[in-house]
Amino acid sequence: MSRANWGSRLGFILAASGSAVGLGAIWKFPYVAGKNGGGVFLLAYLACVFTVGIALLLAEMVIGRAANRSATTAFRDLKGGLWPWAGRLSVLCIFIVMAYYSVVGGWVIAYIGKSITGEALGHNTTELGAAFSKFIADPASSLFYTALFLGVTVAVVLGGVQKGIERMSKVLMPALFILMLVLIARSLTLPGAWEGVRYFITPDFSKLTSAMVVDALGLAFFSLSLGMGIIISYGSYVDKDTNLAGATLWISILATLASVLAGFMVLPAVFAFGVDPAAGPGLTFITMPAIFAQMPFGQAWAIAFFLLLLFAALTSSVSIVEPIVSYFIDEFGWERRRAAYITTVAVFIASIPAALSFGPMAEAKLFGKTAFDLMDYATSNIMMPAGGILVAIFAGWTIWPRIHSELLSNGGGRWIPAFRGICAVVAPVMIGVIWVHNL
Repeated sequence: MSRANWGSRLGFILAASGSAVGLGAIWKFPYVAGKNGGGVFLLAYLACVFTVGIALLLAEMVIGRAANRSATTAFRDLKGGLWPWAGRLSVLCIFIVMAYYSVVGGWVIAYIGKSITGEALGHNTTELGAAFSKFIADPASSLFYTALFLGVTVAVVLGGVQKGIERMSKVLMPALFILMLVLIARSLTLPGAWEGVRYFITPDFSKLTSAMVVDALGLAFFSLSLGMGIIISYGSYVDKDTNLAGATLWISILATLASVLAGFMVLPAVFAFGVDPAAGPGLTFITMPAIFAQMPFGQAWAIAFFLLLLFAALTSSVSIVEPIVSYFIDEFGWERRRAAYITTVAVFIASIPAALSFGPMAEAKLFGKTAFDLMDYATSNIMMPAGGILVAIFAGWTIWPRIHSELLSNGGGRWIPAFRGICAVVAPVMIGVIWVHNL
């Protein structure tokens, strides 16, 4: 079966960047930065992205293109032995991620509707919090919107690499950045907003701690979609003429830019209205609607904000589903349509406990965690770091001659020894620190 390719280098860069620019960048980055002191966290995050992050991103791309297959088949073709289990771990990881991610994606779709009707807006954060809790506790609503989000995602995946993923990314990624810039412009014009800007860009080194550095490294790791086989799968669609080092740099810049712009979009508004910048995940569905309610044309801004979130959620969810679909295509020879439908049904079944974690199954806990929290913990704190360490060792040690040859044939230069040093030594040690710290 012939392997599909990206239609253009730009399409590949936008699709891979879209994988990273998800709810994590727009929803998670601002409150993690707010919690960790703003400017000093931003510096630590950027340092992590452009050292360990960019090296592992390139490693995954080279592995994918060298094998011309998705993660499991790539590990088998390039080395064999027990290495295919590294690929299977990544497939299991993203399957679990998609199960709970689609629940949050469903909430975003619901809040677009609630913003249009005005139901999502209000001045009282206590009442907004109660309304949000009531909504996610309703099993029928939660499952309906989860299924709707999955349906939109699979519709894109069914289109394939060029007609589905690449075409969507070429539209949604520019639209996402345009919307962010519009919201930033509005946020910066609010009275008191520049306090938030100063907080975000001025480093206070007295707030620099080891725990904060671990948070920065973990967020950089997650925001670049590393350790999940996503970039290996995307790399397998790249032709031999594409300069992977250059593409990696652009993807890292775009993904990081989205996180930084999210900080400029959210934190100035938060300071303008006297909200705690460390308010946490509730900033998205509770605090931000309260802020919009106090703005002129607040309803329009709310609609734009949740549309932005949906764009971000879709670019990531498509990248999560694609490696699972690609796994079935490569390993079992399934047609794309069959693989996509079976994957969607399986993910929806797995998402049911996550969707019901805030309602009927709220008291059903394992290790003190609901199904939703357990899925998040297992993937973010155990499986992704394990995947990252395995990729680093595989590229830096196990198949280094092949990696070295691929890089030389693609215009590699003096930076190759530094790249190997990060993969072989620095990345396993630093990711291991995250792993141990978070267990």
